[in-house]
Amino acid sequence: MSANNLPGSSNNNKAVKKEKNQNIQVVVRCRPLNSSEKKSGSVNVVEVFPEKREITVRERAMPNAPTKSFTFDRVFSANSKQIELYRSVVVPILEEVLMGYNCTIFAYGQTGTGKTFTMEGERSEDTSVSWEEDPLAGVIPRVMNQLFSRLQMQGLEFTVRVSFLEIYNEELIDLLGSESVDGPRLKIYEDTTKKMGGCIIQGLEEVVVMNKDEVYQILQQGAAKRQTAATLMNAHSSRSHTLFMVTIHTKESTVEGEELVKIGKFNLVDLAGSECIGRSGAQDKRAREAGSINQSLLTLGRVITALVEHKPHVPYRESKLTRLLQDSLGGRTKTSIIATISPASSNVDETLSTLDYAFRAKNITNKPEINQKLSKKVLIKVKNYV
Repeated sequence: MSANNLPGSSNNNKAVKKEKNQNIQVVVRCRPLNSSEKKSGSVNVVEVFPEKREITVRERAMPNAPTKSFTFDRVFSANSKQIELYRSVVVPILEEVLMGYNCTIFAYGQTGTGKTFTMEGERSEDTSVSWEEDPLAGVIPRVMNQLFSRLQMQGLEFTVRVSFLEIYNEELIDLLGSESVDGPRLKIYEDTTKKMGGCIIQGLEEVVVMNKDEVYQILQQGAAKRQTAATLMNAHSSRSHTLFMVTIHTKESTVEGEELVKIGKFNLVDLAGSECIGRSGAQDKRAREAGSINQSLLTLGRVITALVEHKPHVPYRESKLTRLLQDSLGGRTKTSIIATISPASSNVDETLSTLDYAFRAKNITNKPEINQKLSKKVLIKVKNYV
């Protein structure tokens, strides 16, 4: 929730921290060759140079084939660990959320390249390891573990609320709501009359969580409702985009004894696979799904292009995904993209496409703005207002 232009909020410019335009942070993670790629005779055509922040791709499997090189904010090789990416990319962003910024991380790439593994992770076979300490744990469980630890260390009163949303065939599905997958769909509408900025999702369940263990249960609940279907690319490929949204309210007291509430929001987004329909092997219903996925990702690409080229019109409204990500792309949110790729020669076209896409996104600039600290009295007015 934006804290700008709120009724009764202070007009004192010192209450809002504005920063210079800031480029979106883009990092790339390459996974190892998998068993099916090795079996099919694919070879590794990707080289990762973390110290130079560079990735080089041979355009064909031949040793002397021409290469393309890309430079990003950070790059992670096939032997990179979950904790390495988390510490390098996510920890600084979480600190900014706790300062009162709205921040977004989204994973983009071909199906089967490790987006969901990066964002959610897996469970090790060793059941004695707790989920937050599991070396295979992804960004979301690690964020929630560190979030509660940091809040408890600060000794402030706090409230943490989470929502889990799926976009499937251009429909919004609440993964924490009580309705079935075939139940009524959520609707997005612009908050134009109240000038709050961004979109509001009508009827989206927002669950108060008291500790990290409750979050793990919520992730399991949401995963059970997700739409999955077998494709040639990945037998358990998710056919939807998901948004895991965390809102943190912290309360502190001024020297004068006034209670102030600070608001930060963290959006963690796992996009559906970016491959074309033909390569995914999708047919009939699966092909229609891929068409919807491609439509939203194509719109995302057009939005990126419009922002980079400073076009007067940015087509945010052409898909629900871009409407929900509007503030994260060219808005006041701090945004990072994790692009995931395969090193296999059989996927070189998709790998180059992902890298081109991510490289363009590096040039998007946002205008991060810290949320105002609202007095408890003003916050009550805001809740009544909306």
